[in-house]
Amino acid sequence: MNELPIMECPIPISEYPAVTMAHGGGGRLMNSLIDRMMIRAFSNPLLNEKHDGAVFDHPGGKLAYATDSHVITPLFFPGGDIGTLSVYGTVNDLAMCGAMARWMSTGFILEEGLPMETLWRVVLSMAEAAVRTGVSIVTGDTKVVDRGKGDGIYINTSGIGTVLHGVSISPSRVREGDSVVLSGDIGRHGMAIMALREGIRLESPIRSDLAPLHLMVRDLLEAGLEVHCMRDLTRGGLASGLNEIAAGSGLSITMEEDSIPVREDVTGACELLGFDPLYVPNEGRFVVILPPEEAPGAVEILRGHSDGCDSAVIGSVTERSSSGVTMTSVIGSGRIVDMISGEQLPRIC
Repeated sequence: MNELPIMECPIPISEYPAVTMAHGGGGRLMNSLIDRMMIRAFSNPLLNEKHDGAVFDHPGGKLAYATDSHVITPLFFPGGDIGTLSVYGTVNDLAMCGAMARWMSTGFILEEGLPMETLWRVVLSMAEAAVRTGVSIVTGDTKVVDRGKGDGIYINTSGIGTVLHGVSISPSRVREGDSVVLSGDIGRHGMAIMALREGIRLESPIRSDLAPLHLMVRDLLEAGLEVHCMRDLTRGGLASGLNEIAAGSGLSITMEEDSIPVREDVTGACELLGFDPLYVPNEGRFVVILPPEEAPGAVEILRGHSDGCDSAVIGSVTERSSSGVTMTSVIGSGRIVDMISGEQLPRIC
């Protein structure tokens, strides 16, 4: 057995006496909790890659394993619901490892008093999403908690997928000079949820970008592109995703503001509610990092999918500087795009 690496809590009580909502998203506090507590306690080569899932050798070929938990309010929103989200979330995490999801487990935490009709709608959404993505839900668990302690329903999903062509995709493979390709417009999922929560009436409701990413990833890899890293832009949005890659690669990333697609209705909702679209969660967007000469081909492939029609090259990888991620504005000034200190939008994914 591995020896316990530490005996005392590595995060002093004087620093963070308890878990807060700020620990719940893709921000600096969550990353600190993961690095200083989880990785120190569970350290192993697969976990230490800090990827969207673990990739390991198997007699039949490489496999990937990923897990995710979903705690969204409201349960149903324009463009999807927690059931669809839970399946696509794990399918997408596996896709970021270069794998196609094959088998999945699901765990339900149900709050006492949840209407059976609501649960049935969620289950049917999961079944439909599983069929669409070619994954089989093969095992699971269900627990019930007291009324008032569960927000209706929480769902955990874990999945196993087969890695395509034995590819190796990881932040550690990112190289200086690589291009950063974004698969589409950002911020729609988070703003769809917030507009619904806040009762904001728009001419047409903002629909979540919730979508499976596996077919886009499959086409990129089958085209023979030298993909170094991919990351889906969920909690913490584009900014947090790129900061995680920069930290994992030991390099920096520079973005061009005028290359980042953001819809006008999303920009307006962000301005109204005081959010930065760079940090707003997405559920159908990812970045691809690959050699610059292959970036145009990646954009062309992505634009062949309806969910990738707005894909674009948005930046490049540079040598490590004091700032992990920066952005050049439309007027040519520079801006540091740091990991957000807390969580902009709670219970959004």
